[in-house]
Parts: sequence; C-alpha cells; structure tokens
Amino acid sequence: MKIGTRLIHHPGSTCPRTGALSTPIHQVSTFKRASVDQRQGYDYSRTANPTRDVLEQYIATLEGGKHGFAFSSGMAAISTSLMLLESGDHIVATEGLYGGTHRILTKLFPRFGIESSFVDTGDGAAVEQALTDRTRAILVETPSNPMMKISDLTELSAIARERDVVLMVDNTFMSPYLQRPLEMGTDIVIHSATKYLGGHSDLIAGLVVVNEGKLAKEIQFRQNAVGAVPSPFDCWLLMRGMKTLKARMDAQQESARRIAEWLVERDEVERVLYPGLDTHPNHNIHAEQASGGGAMLSCIMQDEDIAKQVAEGVKLWSLAVSLGSVESIITLPARMTHLSYPADERERLGIDNRLIRLSVGLEDTDDLIDDLEQSMAS
Repeated sequence: MKIGTRLIHHPGSTCPRTGALSTPIHQVSTFKRASVDQRQGYDYSRTANPTRDVLEQYIATLEGGKHGFAFSSGMAAISTSLMLLESGDHIVATEGLYGGTHRILTKLFPRFGIESSFVDTGDGAAVEQALTDRTRAILVETPSNPMMKISDLTELSAIARERDVVLMVDNTFMSPYLQRPLEMGTDIVIHSATKYLGGHSDLIAGLVVVNEGKLAKEIQFRQNAVGAVPSPFDCWLLMRGMKTLKARMDAQQESARRIAEWLVERDEVERVLYPGLDTHPNHNIHAEQASGGGAMLSCIMQDEDIAKQVAEGVKLWSLAVSLGSVESIITLPARMTHLSYPADERERLGIDNRLIRLSVGLEDTDDLIDDLEQSMAS
C-alpha cells in the first residue's frame, strides 16, 4: 500500500473487539493483574498503554521502521534518544538547528560529560573532519530549521556506518509522508509530532522510530525509566490528526510553493529559502530523498524594519512559535525560536533580525499572499 492509504489503514485503526473505526482510548493509569506474578498484557501506563501501542505501531509503519516510541514532546523524544550516549561521548550536529535542541546540546548534556560540535552537515567532508574517536552520534535536521539547509542522508548514512556512529535525523519538517530517512540508512528518526503529524495546534507530542532490535530495547528502557510519555487521550488525538496528513500536506506544500515564487519577485525580499525551488543550492539532493518541498520556507528581508513590519502587520498569519498546523504561522527566529543562541552565533549563521520563517497552513493561498502584500505596504 502507498503511504496515503497506510495513513488511514494502519495497525490498530479498527478495534478488533468491537469493529469501531477509531482506536479506543484506554484512559487508565494502572491495570489489574491476574496474580502477583502474572500480568494481563499491561501493568502501568508509563511503561505501556494499549492506545499508545497503536500510535507507536502506526508511526513505525509510516516510517518503514520496526519499532516506534511515543513521548510527551518533541524535545522529550530527542532528549531520550540522546540518553543513549554516555559521559565522554561526542555528538556532531547540524549547525543552526532548532533552538531547543541547541539549548540541550550546549547547556544540559555537557553537565553529564557529553559534548557537541556543530557543522554544516550538508558538507560530508566537514562532518568527517568533525568526527573524533569519542563521536558516538550524528544529529541532523534536513531541511534545517530555519535556514532550510539540506543534508545528504545517503552520504551521511555511509559515513556513520563506516565510523560505527549512530545517525539520528529530526524529520519534523518533512514528516514520513514526504521523507523517510530509515530508507536511506538512518538509525533513528525523530519527530516533534506537535507539528505536521498532529497538525492542529492542539497537542504536544514526540515520536521516535528505529529498525535495529538492540537499539529499540535501549530506547524502550529509557522511555520507561524517564517516563516522558503522552497521555492516552493525546495519543488518540495525534492519531486522528495523522489520518489527514496526506490531504493537509498536499495542499500546504502547493500553497508554500506559490508563496515562495511570489516572494522571489518582491523587492522587499533579498532571498527566499525553500527547497522546492530550483534555485535552492541543494534542490537536487532534496528532490532525491524527499517527494516534495514541504510547507516550510524562510525569507531574508532587505532590512530588519521590514521584517518586523511584516510579522506584526499580517492579519491572517499568526505571529507565533511552532509550525505545521492548519493555521499559517509567521515567526522571527532570531527573536523567538532561536533566541537561546548567542547573538554572534545567530549572526554567523544568518539567523538575524531580517529572517522570517513561514509555516504555510490551509487558508486560501491568494488570501495569504494578499495578507503578506498588505503588510509590506503598510
């Protein structure tokens, strides 16, 4: 089956006992035992829950993996995955990645003896040069947030295998509908399911998918030990959102492409960053590993006053953090999602006050363009 069909007909999508066409919500914390030494399948919902089990099978199926794990947020998913590392280990990560990820890599994990180096992971030679004898993981965003840089997952997978390093990919921007990193040799795929998978700005969740059994056992142990798991209701709500992923993403990325093409022609805009444009530096690599440009784009305005004017002057676009929702969202990363970066580092990466990030929703495209136009003219 193609992924559009698998989004609807996934393991557990129909209740085997009643035939209900919606997964039952097992809103329960604990389960009765048959005896002291005999469980009836479940014990405690931090460890496992029937509703969460369906979600975890669901995301594994979509990503082409064998084992899925659900978490209470995208950051919980990333943090728990990084707990595979030990004191003295080293991580090579995409430079300019999401501010929350940068924060834990620079402010939290160093307290436990885990250090990180940030490089352009679109440059395989730079990645190899950054690897040390202590490197145990490569953490990649592609496209990166917010500069939309592309990394070659096939190349990085080969480097990771040769050096016996775990390759982790944050696939939030693309979702499994457009990009499936496991098929290119990635070891761990991570999602902030709050974004495109949920799709409606009404939940927070994270997901992880792996293929290898030993790796799955290690993540499952940490998932249970740390306990940062979603409630059964949030699991159900997330699955409800995931069923419409194809319809939403098809419409949103078509709208994003039109908006990107319109922005290219605007005098107020210096540069548009969107992997769906032929002019994107690594458009060809992205096209080989993803089946669409996605619905995220960034643009560099001619000056920071115009950027602020646009962000605060729009009527339909919501000035907010987050992304991937049915509502279109406009963000100034330097002042919002990436504020935790040191100022000089933001400037070096191009994440300055002229940069706008756009998450294109499901409103009429002409209305979204008209709104951007009036904000530029105001």
